[in-house]
Amino acid sequence: MVSDQDVLNALGTVLGPDGKTPLPQSGAIAGLSIKDDKVYLSIAIDPQQAGALEPMRAAAEAVVKKLKGVGNALVSLTAEKQTPPPAPPKPQAPRSIAIPGITHIIAVSSGKGGVGKSTTSVNIALALASLGWKVGILDADIYGPSLPRLLGLKGQPESEGRFMKPLEAFGIKAISIGFMVDEEEPMVWRGPMVMAAVQQLLRDVTWGELDCLVVDMPPGTGDAQLTLAQNVPLAGAVVVSTPQDLALIDARRGIAMFNKVDVPVLGIVENMSYFLCPHCGGRSDIFAHGGARAEAERLGVPFLGEVPLHMTIRERADSGKPVVVSEPDSPYAKVYLDIAGQIKAMLEKGRQRVAPKIVIE
Repeated sequence: MVSDQDVLNALGTVLGPDGKTPLPQSGAIAGLSIKDDKVYLSIAIDPQQAGALEPMRAAAEAVVKKLKGVGNALVSLTAEKQTPPPAPPKPQAPRSIAIPGITHIIAVSSGKGGVGKSTTSVNIALALASLGWKVGILDADIYGPSLPRLLGLKGQPESEGRFMKPLEAFGIKAISIGFMVDEEEPMVWRGPMVMAAVQQLLRDVTWGELDCLVVDMPPGTGDAQLTLAQNVPLAGAVVVSTPQDLALIDARRGIAMFNKVDVPVLGIVENMSYFLCPHCGGRSDIFAHGGARAEAERLGVPFLGEVPLHMTIRERADSGKPVVVSEPDSPYAKVYLDIAGQIKAMLEKGRQRVAPKIVIE
């Protein structure tokens, strides 16, 4: 098995950001991680030099891939967090860094884990595809990727130069860090490496022509959300919550975060809204009911729909055959189709925006 020292020795042939000092001695290596036969390397640079230093990144990735025992290597450029200035800088023109070929990018988010956000993301993506759109889905949850299991996909993406080819399932394209690491392998990465990985999964993938890219966000309001908001022209965000007060508190934080970074909230989905007993047909509001609808009305954002808590949705998700494609005529699939129809209608009205420059005072 390849070791850290093997990687550093190989990188000695690559010059660092100053063009003179070998990369391992340059102090620019921000992170190095080896998982089985896969090597992940993060190089800290001045973000203004990203274009000029791309050959250095490519050279580093090439020498690492040639090492015996290395099956794949992912080398990312990242920037160290800088101390905010004492006074806000003068307003700058917003940056529009769109991904060629992709018309709309939407984020599916939740304030906390365990509310069914990933299952909702996958079913919304498949529902948009069934409505005639070309759709891709990105699993941005670096620490807990679930897309491979939800879509029943295995295997690593193929490479085309520095780009990766997304895998495909049920007519949609998909990419996830989970395709490159073992399902039980923990991702012990610091923030800069996570942000760099999210950027690479977005931009170093041959998505082709897509009407919509659905981004399954990690829970919370951390690095991944801010990285996307800063660098990608998100068309909007869908917030997933369960009805009870504890989940709604976190959902409010998520909505407030998107408002602060000027991302339109397309609406709220109330997941696990109610339970229908498969034996007697009786209904139980296990997590209360209607809280997300009331919260949407209070905040003035659309309420997209109620998804019931049902074994069919869970079983199909666990088996890699989401309910929208495995039981398209079921009432559960129709809920997702209705949600997707509302999202599609809003996006077609031209709610795409330019990504803002975030300034923290």
